[in-house]
Amino acid sequence: MPSRSDVQTTPGLPRLTKAVALVSLTVVALSYVLNAMDRQVFPVVLPQIDEDLGFALSQGGLLATIFTLGIGVAGVPSGYLLDRLSRKAVMLIGIVIYSAFTLLTGFGVGFADMFAYRALSGVGEAMQNAALFSAVGAYFFANRALAIGTLNFAFGVGGFLGPMLGAQVADSFDSWRVPFYIYGVIGFGFVIVIALFISKRFTEQVEPEGPVETADVKSSVPQEFLNRNLLLLGGTAAVVSVAMYGFIGLYPSFLQNQLDIPLAEAGVIASMFGLGAMMGMPAGFLMDRLNLRYVLIGAMLAGSVVGFLIFNGPTSTGWQYVLAFAEGAVASGFCFVGIYAGLQRSVQPELIGRASGFFVTASTSPPPSPATCSPAWSERSAGAEPPSGS
Repeated sequence: MPSRSDVQTTPGLPRLTKAVALVSLTVVALSYVLNAMDRQVFPVVLPQIDEDLGFALSQGGLLATIFTLGIGVAGVPSGYLLDRLSRKAVMLIGIVIYSAFTLLTGFGVGFADMFAYRALSGVGEAMQNAALFSAVGAYFFANRALAIGTLNFAFGVGGFLGPMLGAQVADSFDSWRVPFYIYGVIGFGFVIVIALFISKRFTEQVEPEGPVETADVKSSVPQEFLNRNLLLLGGTAAVVSVAMYGFIGLYPSFLQNQLDIPLAEAGVIASMFGLGAMMGMPAGFLMDRLNLRYVLIGAMLAGSVVGFLIFNGPTSTGWQYVLAFAEGAVASGFCFVGIYAGLQRSVQPELIGRASGFFVTASTSPPPSPATCSPAWSERSAGAEPPSGS
């Protein structure tokens, strides 16, 4: 089996001009916007799916978060696949997979097939994520946190547009299925654009060697992959993801069922999470200049307060906009960017792809949350009465 150095990257691969590199970053970031739109739209139309297909709330809650199983299962294998194939190839395969299963979600007829479609869409999202963040982190290694923050900004754009546009499209066509058709087709469009126009001189770079300061930094990084920093940051990613994905999966149902907010407005409120995630760019800028550890500690303390207030604090519509934005800013904008950048800094440059896959799995593979294990818990959290005896 060939190694990564044989198949994929060559130190000293000619770099693109700054303008072409920024255009390339914009294109791949736009593909990540679609990734976010896909994963964020399902929870918003979940009440309509439940009504149409007769799902219990606990079943719908599982479907809304099961994509994380696909992401978690595929994360580490995607990292090792990046040792064997080019980042561009893995990225394209991932987009094809999640676009196909997003499209099929619109044709879903029951719990079993919807479960498969959503889980397998997560597999594609994991592959794209690992390849994309590896490519961008390696190309812009000198400003790694800012580069990762830029991708998280793109995720925020998708997180903002996905629920809002998805709810409006579903309302306009009186069908929850149409947003999935549209997002799936757009995904295949990105496959064509990236395949034809994004150069491997952008996706396959490795950190250059030679300058004394670069050599000094590299020598300070542990040689072994599973080092202490990697494991601690992976555990932190798992903890943060419990709160973040639980919020993404059930918050729109909470707004509609508990606070009696209409579908269209619930979609706008949920999209504020994505607007908050756009803070990833300034967060990355700060983390390239300040002590990343202290910034992460502050972000997680703030996240604890925000998480409590979302379901136990003010219930007015105005406050829901504020809290949804704050959750996105803290969990996705600061924690996600900081942990991802920290993981890539914790391994040798040739292992960045593997570290990215490790993050993808760690951030989506915590123990099952109550939202997916306990029907009574998920029904209470979304404002419905649990079945008698639960």
